Amino acid sequence: MGARSKARKRALDVLFEADQRGDNVLAALERRVTDSGRETPLPPYSEQIVRGVVQWWVEINTIIQDASPDWTLPRMPAVDRALLRIATWEILCNDEVDTAVAIDEAVSLAADLSTDDSPTFVNGVLGTIAREAPALGD
Repeated sequence: MGARSKARKRALDVLFEADQRGDNVLAALERRVTDSGRETPLPPYSEQIVRGVVQWWVEINTIIQDASPDWTLPRMPAVDRALLRIATWEILCNDEVDTAVAIDEAVSLAADLSTDDSPTFVNGVLGTIAREAPALGD
């Protein structure tokens, strides 16, 4: 697994943990940054992803919801929500990541960590976002 793939997985961990605990995402991030416990320190790209998702939280959630009209965000599995937020941020805000790579990475993580239907669902939502959503900026 490459460095960016590992960073995405660690960002997913932070977003998922905050979601499950009903915690503030930035507070969860700060805990991971200051006290990594037995894990290696959080990669800088993980922190960049989480901060970027938080910066564009409302817009990202709206875009995901628009791309998935039959599934509300609360109805989605928590892992899928986090993956969609990460990949949406990468697609719309990070010019350093190719859209196909962002989608492939999210689908791969969904296959490893979520439901049997998640890879297809995540791929479909992100495909719609890649085709239809406007870039959000830096």
